[in-house]
Amino acid sequence: IDPLASALARLVLDRASARPFDDEFPAAFDARFPELFRWLDRYSGDSSLASDVAQEAFVRLYQRGEMPADVRAWLVSVALNLVRDEQRRIARRRRLLLKRSVGDTMADAAPSPEDDVLAVERRALVRRALHALPERDRALLLLREEGYSYRELAAALDLVETSVGTLLARAKVAFREVYE
Repeated sequence: IDPLASALARLVLDRASARPFDDEFPAAFDARFPELFRWLDRYSGDSSLASDVAQEAFVRLYQRGEMPADVRAWLVSVALNLVRDEQRRIARRRRLLLKRSVGDTMADAAPSPEDDVLAVERRALVRRALHALPERDRALLLLREEGYSYRELAAALDLVETSVGTLLARAKVAFREVYE
């Protein structure tokens, strides 16, 4: 058998057995959107932003027209870039708003029942501790909590896979120090 003909036959068979993008996309959305949203909500502390960014990440995947090798890592990478862009936009807006009185732009949250108060305070402490960490440490801890493997963490955050364990351990220590 001619090697070129054999390679061509394998290519034709591979394409015939591959699922088209239009079939894969809805399945990827159903499987990955809740997880991506949950992670973004915890990472940003803003469920509205998390929803918008998760949706935009899937819009970009759809516009791409083909599935990346590691969909999970690709989505996190795109979402991180979108969050960073949004945080820069918000920071610029805050700088402009600081010229106004802080009382004009900030309001206290509505009072909640006593049981909810402790939960709200605990979440606030955790969020403050997370946001005091460097961006990479925060992303590592939250993605790991979502169940990402070391390989997926390395791909999503552009790290060397063998260094993920060490970086994760350091991030945990840093979180404990900031939290306590």
